[in-house]
Amino acid sequence: MSENSADRPTRLEVVLVKAGRTKIRYPAELLQDDGTRLAVRAPWAGAGVRDFGFVRFEPGDLFTEYYWRNRWYSVKEVRAADGTVKGWYCDITRPAVRTGGELVVEDLDLDLWRSADGTDVRRLDEDEFAGSGLTESDPEAASAAVAALDELEALARTGGFARLLT
Repeated sequence: MSENSADRPTRLEVVLVKAGRTKIRYPAELLQDDGTRLAVRAPWAGAGVRDFGFVRFEPGDLFTEYYWRNRWYSVKEVRAADGTVKGWYCDITRPAVRTGGELVVEDLDLDLWRSADGTDVRRLDEDEFAGSGLTESDPEAASAAVAALDELEALARTGGFARLLT
């Protein structure tokens, strides 16, 4: 079921949930929904600049975000205001759920970064994941999350994002 429209863009609210609470909610333009994968575009939704040390997210940055209903991650291409690709930020999540005008994604703490040139691939927040208690409370989800991170890292290191996102 494609939701593309040449007339006017469809808007969605992306809702990122973490530990049962809404972490952030922001409007996005729906680019594609084929029933399995959704693509949206949104400007940086954070307040001000977020400097990770290896990349800065800042006002003017544009995110093209890919979500799956059958995969345990999302991939976000990050571009600077001038259109230069900064890289890809990946969240390990439960599969996305779209209900009407909302796209809800549950963050499972693990993340991955891949720089635009591919020289910097790093796993993030493994300490947060370990401290989340997910391994004890939902071992199947914890196992799926770790497998998803491993899959994304392998894709990031071998240039597989192009296949994943086209």
